[in-house]
Amino acid sequence: MKIDIICVGRLKERYLTEAAAEYIKRLSKYCKLEIKEVADEKAPENLSPKQEADIKNKEGEAILKHVKDGAYVMALAIEGQMYSSEGLAKNIAALGLKGKSHIAFIIGGSLGLSDEVLKRADEKVSFSKMTFPHQLVRVILLEQVYRCFRINSNEPYHK
Repeated sequence: MKIDIICVGRLKERYLTEAAAEYIKRLSKYCKLEIKEVADEKAPENLSPKQEADIKNKEGEAILKHVKDGAYVMALAIEGQMYSSEGLAKNIAALGLKGKSHIAFIIGGSLGLSDEVLKRADEKVSFSKMTFPHQLVRVILLEQVYRCFRINSNEPYHK
């Protein structure tokens, strides 16, 4: 299976880069993983709704350039479907059985995702109703994808 993680911004803190690197290494046993980073736009305080939309649209255009034809797109969005780890693993396994062997996960910037990105998504997924920094979400996503592959391979992993 091919997994793309298309995300806004770079990981800056060492603890996040080290955690991401560990899960990337672990995932190499299960899938071909590619992380595609797009620049995050500067978002000063007190943005007008138009300025916010402009920033999301600019980031969204950059994101969509990395979405390959035929990829099943899962956009991480607070209003998305919440899964248990087992439920997400089952969903990923079902996609593989349906011939969807390329999944693209999309992580937006601090303002979220543009309407165009959300329209392109085949599915919206939420990890929580809480808001997390998008850099931390990347590590959480990598861990959950790794957990999904372990579950689908009937391999033990901490519950």
